Formats: sequence, C-alpha cells, structure tokens
Amino acid sequence: MKNTKALLIQGPVKQILFKMTLPMIFAMIGMIAFNLIDTFFVGRLGTNELTALSFTFPVVLVIISVSLGLGVGVSAVVSKAIGKNNHEKVQRLTTDSLLLSLIVVIFFAIAGYFTIEPLFKLLGASQEILLLIKQYMSIWYWGVVFVVIPMVGNNAIRATGDTKTPAIIMLVAILVNIILDPLLIFGIGIFPRLGLQGAAIATVIARAVTLIFSLWVLYFRYDMINFKFSFRELINSWKTVLYIGLPVSLTKIITPLAIGIITKLLASYGPYAVAAFGVATRIEFLALAAVFALSSVIGPFVGQNWAAGKKERVNLGIKYSNKFSMYWGFTLFILLALFRNPIASLFTNNPEIISTISLYLLIVPICYGLFGVLLVSTTTLNVLHKPLHSAFIILIQMFVLYVPLAYLGSSLFGLVGIFTGITLAYLISGILSSIILKKVLYKNF
Repeated sequence: MKNTKALLIQGPVKQILFKMTLPMIFAMIGMIAFNLIDTFFVGRLGTNELTALSFTFPVVLVIISVSLGLGVGVSAVVSKAIGKNNHEKVQRLTTDSLLLSLIVVIFFAIAGYFTIEPLFKLLGASQEILLLIKQYMSIWYWGVVFVVIPMVGNNAIRATGDTKTPAIIMLVAILVNIILDPLLIFGIGIFPRLGLQGAAIATVIARAVTLIFSLWVLYFRYDMINFKFSFRELINSWKTVLYIGLPVSLTKIITPLAIGIITKLLASYGPYAVAAFGVATRIEFLALAAVFALSSVIGPFVGQNWAAGKKERVNLGIKYSNKFSMYWGFTLFILLALFRNPIASLFTNNPEIISTISLYLLIVPICYGLFGVLLVSTTTLNVLHKPLHSAFIILIQMFVLYVPLAYLGSSLFGLVGIFTGITLAYLISGILSSIILKKVLYKNF
C-alpha cells in the first residue's frame, strides 16, 4: 500500500494538465462509448428500438449526473485533504462517500423501477415504444449500483492525481461491453437473442467490472478505504461532501431534465426526430471527450494547489484549460461540419434520421469551445467551495436560455430553430461562467 501525496503542486502547469488529461480522454471515451456501442448495435434492430433507447438517455443521464455530482464533491474534498497531507482524512472521506453513494443507489433503483411507465409516458413515448423501454430499463435500474459507486470511487482515485488507473478500468469495461453487446443483442452462438434486454445486461456486467477494479485500487494500492466506523465522523464526512456534491448533483440533474423537455418537444416532430437527437447527443459526448476529460482533471489540480496556497498555479491552469477548450471546439466544428453525413450513416440507414443528425452536427458544434469554458469554470467554482455560483450558472443556462430558446426556435423555424436555440444557450452561458469565475478568483487573490 502507498499513502496519498500531493503530486500536483509542483512542476510545469501545462505539462501536468496534459499528463493528467491524456489518459482521462480514454476514460471519457470509454464512458461515452457505453452509450455509443449500445446505440450502434441497437440501431441494427430497427427504428423503434433506436427510438426507445433514445428515450432512455435523459433518464439514464439523471443517474449519471447524481453520480458525477457526488464524484465532484468527493474529488474536491479529497484533493484538498491530500494537499494538506492528511491521509487519515482522505481515508475517512473516501470510505464514507462510498457508503453514501450506496444509499443513493438503493433509493434511485427502487424509485426508478416503479416509475418507468408514467415517467416515459410523460416524455412522450407511445405504447409500442414504452414496451421496448421497459425491456431495457427494468434491467438497467437493478444494475445501477455498478454505475454510481465506481464513478465516486474513480473520482477519489483522480483526486490523487492518478488519471491513468481510472482510464484503464474504463477501457477494460468497454472491451467487455463490446464483446457482450452483439452476443446478447443478436443471439450469437450459444447466447439467446435478447434485443434491448441484451444491451442492458451487457452494460450492467461491464459496469460491474469497473466496480470491482476501482474498489481494489482504492483499498490495496492507495489505502484510501478504512473500515473503522464512527457515526460522528460519518455525518461530518457526508456534510463535507454534500456541501459541494448536492448542489452539483442537483445542477447536473438539470441538464437531463432539460434534455427530457427537448425530447418531448422533438417527439411532436415524430419518432425519427427523437431517434436522431439521441444519436446526435451521443456523438457530441464522444467528440467532446477531451474537454470533459480536462474539466475532470482541473478539479484535483485546483484542489491540491489551492489548499497548498499556490493560487498563481490555479490561475495558470484555468488559462491553459480555457485556451485548449476554444481550440478544440473550433476544430470539432470544422470536422463535424465536413463529415456529418458519413458519421450519421454509421448508426442508421434511415434517411430522415440521417438528415436530422446531420442538421444537428452542422449547427450545434459552433458552441463547443465556450461549452468547454463552461465546464472548466463550473468545476473550478465547485472545488473553490462556490457550488451555489456554479448552480446559478447552470440554472440560467438551462431554464432561462436552453429550454425557452429551443421552444421559441421551434415555433419560428422548426428543427433548425431548436438546434440554434441550444447553440445560443451554450454560447451565452459559457461567457457568463467565465465572468463569474474571474470575479471569484479576483476576490480571493
């Protein structure tokens, strides 16, 4: 076993961020690939199955958002404890956070399972599509423990500055998913043809791999799990994590809720529009893997350096991160605009779905650079114990900009208007987040 040490408070800032981000890109690709692989194989089953899977996306994203929120809270407090060289505090926070995530999992699994039908009816799913959704979600919910706990655990690992291990864990899991998906969906060899149920089972098994490996690393490699129990310390740990994690979780839930509203709006254009939106957003998540990776490593970097009093390094880290986000966003805009049709054709041969995916990939990527700035800014605000500032930005982004502009655009210009409204929402909120972060940093320097 080796104790955690503050590894991010010395050395060139740019090189440290690059070294941390590179393996995290693979981890993010692995995480996003879960959805993309399912989408690719399920698309071969038919349009109804692809539409059903697209309806599940905002609901699945709610659980992922809660997991990410808890993970951000854990990463923030653990990285600060590491920055202060308090290993006992690191153990306590990590162990208690894993227990908290287990309790959260149980609640969501039970609540989600018994609300499948009314929830997806509310989102606009027809009875035919609803039957397919039940096949997928009834299995996925009972495997949700394998989704939440590893995300929290991997964030604790990243707080040490180790981004390679979580990346390896995710790549192993994605390999398992790639192998099992076609076997269970289509019934190859000795395996039965299970369709959407097969996709859910493959995902649950692959996620179970991440659970086993992440707990092993936390316990045996970093000695971050301690089975000594103290109710008072448990409550204190939960308060510390939830102070950041709860607002982050709630604000991250806002995103899938808004996506759910947009999904319902798109349902009025027919099932093809919903299917296209589901595929396009999955492509988007993959394209932005580098930006998501950077936004996840900036948290531990800021946490350790801020706790060690090295605020100038924090400033430099944010500056480099924002520059990269803008360059990466511009590059994606060009590439997706040029290759949008062949990319869309990878997931379906339906011309209406391909056309709508292509339209999305032509318009929305304009905002990707400032979307990266938004991610970096909100992550940094959370680590600096300003979760309410971050929550304010996300609330403005989704309910003042994203949803109203999409509805306004829909009434004026149809699908083009919806996608333009989404783009404007991210552009404005990216600028707003940068302004708010600069004010917070100025007050604390």
